[in-house]
Amino acid sequence: MLRIRAFALAASALTVAVGLASRTPGLPRFVHAYVGDTLYAVLIYALLRAAFPTRRVAVAAVSACFAIEASQAWHLPALDVVRATRIGALVLGRGFVWSDLGCYAVGVATAALVERRLRRAAAVGAADPG
Repeated sequence: MLRIRAFALAASALTVAVGLASRTPGLPRFVHAYVGDTLYAVLIYALLRAAFPTRRVAVAAVSACFAIEASQAWHLPALDVVRATRIGALVLGRGFVWSDLGCYAVGVATAALVERRLRRAAAVGAADPG
């Protein structure tokens, strides 16, 4: 379990770095529009995976992402103050966009699939002493 948490935290750090890099000016419009949101969902999955030793974090991760996106449709003054900061905008977003929901679904599904494949590869490696 400790290895899973350490791997998930390392994956989180890498995901943040790549996600921030995806906001670099000059990259294709597609990258700006979709990659960051997809990686955001990967990050949420990895953080939840680090916190909870269950394989069922995918539902929680996509639910959290959808809830955060839905919160962007409401402009409560307190949330808007937080969203006006750089970190607040990165964590909570600024405005509701339907396509983000698809990005979140793809990001969580990708993270879960990668984890599954890594688990299978590790199981095969452990069974093969040679």
